[in-house]
Amino acid sequence: MVERHHVEEIAQVLEGQATGRDSYVDASWRRCVEVYGMDPTRNEPAHIVTESEFRTHREQADWMIGAARASLQSLFRQVAGQNYVLLLTDAKGVCVDFFGDDRFVDDLRGAGLYLGSNWSEDLAGTCGVGACLYTGEPVTVHQDDHFGNAHTGLSCTSAPIYDSLGQLAAVLDISLLRSPSPKSSQGLAMSLVTAAARRVEMANLMAASRREWVLRFSSSPEFLDVDPEAAVALDGSGRVIGATHAATRMLARGRGLIGERIDSLLGLSVDDLPDLMRDRPTEDRIVSLSDGGAVFGHAIAPQTPRRAPSDRRMPQPRASGGGLAMLAGGDPAMTRLLTQAERLASTPVPLLICGESGTGKTKLARTLHMASRRRGFVALDCAGAGPGQIEAAMVAQQVPGSLLLRGVEDLPPEAARALPALLDAHPHLRALVTSRHPPGTLLSTGTLPAALYHRLAGAVLDLPPLRERQDLGWLIERLLARRCGGEMRLTPSARAELMARDWPGNLRELGHVLDVACALAEGSVIDLPDLPAAPRPRAETQDLEAVLDACDWNMARAARRLGVNRSTILRRIRKEGLRAPV
Repeated sequence: MVERHHVEEIAQVLEGQATGRDSYVDASWRRCVEVYGMDPTRNEPAHIVTESEFRTHREQADWMIGAARASLQSLFRQVAGQNYVLLLTDAKGVCVDFFGDDRFVDDLRGAGLYLGSNWSEDLAGTCGVGACLYTGEPVTVHQDDHFGNAHTGLSCTSAPIYDSLGQLAAVLDISLLRSPSPKSSQGLAMSLVTAAARRVEMANLMAASRREWVLRFSSSPEFLDVDPEAAVALDGSGRVIGATHAATRMLARGRGLIGERIDSLLGLSVDDLPDLMRDRPTEDRIVSLSDGGAVFGHAIAPQTPRRAPSDRRMPQPRASGGGLAMLAGGDPAMTRLLTQAERLASTPVPLLICGESGTGKTKLARTLHMASRRRGFVALDCAGAGPGQIEAAMVAQQVPGSLLLRGVEDLPPEAARALPALLDAHPHLRALVTSRHPPGTLLSTGTLPAALYHRLAGAVLDLPPLRERQDLGWLIERLLARRCGGEMRLTPSARAELMARDWPGNLRELGHVLDVACALAEGSVIDLPDLPAAPRPRAETQDLEAVLDACDWNMARAARRLGVNRSTILRRIRKEGLRAPV
């Protein structure tokens, strides 16, 4: 009878009738039927990813798990004895960390409240994690709010976790196998999970911003130093380079915050930050907001002392690994990648290095080879490299060495067919290959035969583009010292301009810009007029709304069509005030 009533209520929603449920539940029910083609009468089991898929999701979420672990442990202690289960999922809805009572593990596994479960809406139907990922907001999906009958006994309260660049990176979920009937009974769960998600974002921002100023906010002076509500990270010129989601809402009113000057958002400049440090009474650290309000502020100075621009010594990155460590200056994604690279360097595992043109793939490959202590090294461009050329290069290397194949997507078909046998014939050579394409594209488009792909991609290292790196300031100073000598320095306005660019050409473009600036500068100071003009991105020259309409407002497809990343599309949508058609 309950199942029949549930199906009838879903039918009412599809007919446009009001049910009294939360609007996000009604909207999710409609998507389940109209978009995903789901049947509410079917009793679908929980969706669990394979072991290999789980390992991939877990490895990619390693940084997030580390940032969230302390908050999850604290939250689990708060709800101990109340039969709650905590799930941390990645941005695809796969559970990568879990806290629950060992006595009920079998029941939890059966309900999908365990490691490896996939709670994305298109698989699990209306659920807490799926609705949270779709809306980007905290939600409670309680009992028969769930679309599928298999889950109508659960109560799931989920909150989003955003990374410091404003992208939804994870979901923190607190669930019950059985709960009281009123949905209002989960009010405490909502308060707890949103507070925990806020603390995870704060921990991630602080970990990623040890070399920068961090300004934290609170509406109450009592909690400012111990549990602030929001925070931003600032570069030396006072531009925002990272923020928690609460800070974006507080300061930017939903617009993009990254790249904005702090003096345009608050009644202070970067020079005022020392006045907001802990040596002043908390109640005196008042910061005015642009809307006339005020909050209390706590400034935290960079943990690594900044050196004068003329100092030839460069700040050391946090990763440990000799030459590998010198490829980044504290960016979380690069630090994780280089940590993995360091562990893989001395192994015989073949490596696929992906990334946009100019991100430093060949540099990473050469540094990996040096860290491996292999003796021989040979590099070939795949475009035009036939089987004979590849074999000749292999034969020339009679000692344990590395074979670098640049641009593996350009490998001629006959060479692709011959390469597995050549690799078998020369086991003393370790394959390092680079590609401008994402790993999935190499497989899905048939660019490489599946058998060859798996021979070459024992592990994948995916280099982030320059526009997504949080150590851009460090890279600018490092390249400036290397290309222009230790005596050249940037004015604050020139540095701010470089920090605000999108860098479609990545490190290669940055290097060329600094070369030109050094040549044009008078004396040892590079000012704004010395910088060459930034190229206008393709996305800026095309009608974004027309492209979005053609792509059915699928952000990922629009980004691929325009040749930019998804965050650029989202930034332009906000800037131009565009809205998806109803």
